[in-house]
Amino acid sequence: MPPDIVIITGLSGSGMSSATNAFQDLGYFCVDNLPITMLPTFGRLVTDDEEKGIRRAALVIDIREGGFLADFEKQLDTLRALGLKVIVLFFEASDDVLQYRFSETRRPHPAEKGQGLLAAIGDEREAMSRIRAHADQIIDTSDHTVHTLRKFLLERFSLDRQGAPMRVQVMSFGHKYGNPGDLELLFDVRHLPNPHFVPELKRLSGHDRRVVKFLGSDAEVKETLKRFTDLLSYLLPLYKREGKSYVTVGIGCTGGRHRSVMIANALARALRKAGFDAHASHRDVRKASSRNSRKSVAKI
Repeated sequence: MPPDIVIITGLSGSGMSSATNAFQDLGYFCVDNLPITMLPTFGRLVTDDEEKGIRRAALVIDIREGGFLADFEKQLDTLRALGLKVIVLFFEASDDVLQYRFSETRRPHPAEKGQGLLAAIGDEREAMSRIRAHADQIIDTSDHTVHTLRKFLLERFSLDRQGAPMRVQVMSFGHKYGNPGDLELLFDVRHLPNPHFVPELKRLSGHDRRVVKFLGSDAEVKETLKRFTDLLSYLLPLYKREGKSYVTVGIGCTGGRHRSVMIANALARALRKAGFDAHASHRDVRKASSRNSRKSVAKI
């Protein structure tokens, strides 16, 4: 079942406005900066009777709440005691991405008190840490654009997906670029043979048939893929039983270019054969091999 109330919260510049627009498109009644103390009162307006009240709502809570942030846990418990299904989504991004976004918009940070942008971001992180601890899902938007974040939210929370096959995103990534923040499951494949150390394969990717052949001929790669497939075939129906319709599985290797890409593609194919709506995505496959390569940052 879709949530009755989605609480959108997080750090300024992390994409909360884009998230609110997405939920509005999903048919949620959206309220920005609702006082925390009014959460239970507003919750009583949410009902299954479309003619008598609001069926689903998305509420934005951010640093503007000030001292009322300390009441969040108490008011959240009261809201859930009404019998409503409430999900708290906490949006965040890395410091450098947030700095870039604010420099692009040239808007002042809401926590800015003359101490500089980076300090303001740090102060907000600390102020919002208690709310973050109560989040049902933490969404790191560092690598999202407006469009990819919208697509992610529409796919995960669309009412049309109820009853549809579970959608599974298998995401390859490189550990040296940081782990994705919005995974349900994470598998590490750095134990497998590394094509990076094979001269003729080093500059290729896990999409290339030569890399696929090199890895696919190794017994440990075959066994790893089989065990990942068996485990997910067992776990995914249990996730669906608990109401999840979208699961993201991370496959990590050192640079996100060879092993994780090949395994993610193969695992997505195996899951599709098992009846899941699975697809592969590759966060770092195009990034330079240098550890100091700069990430491409998009404004949200």
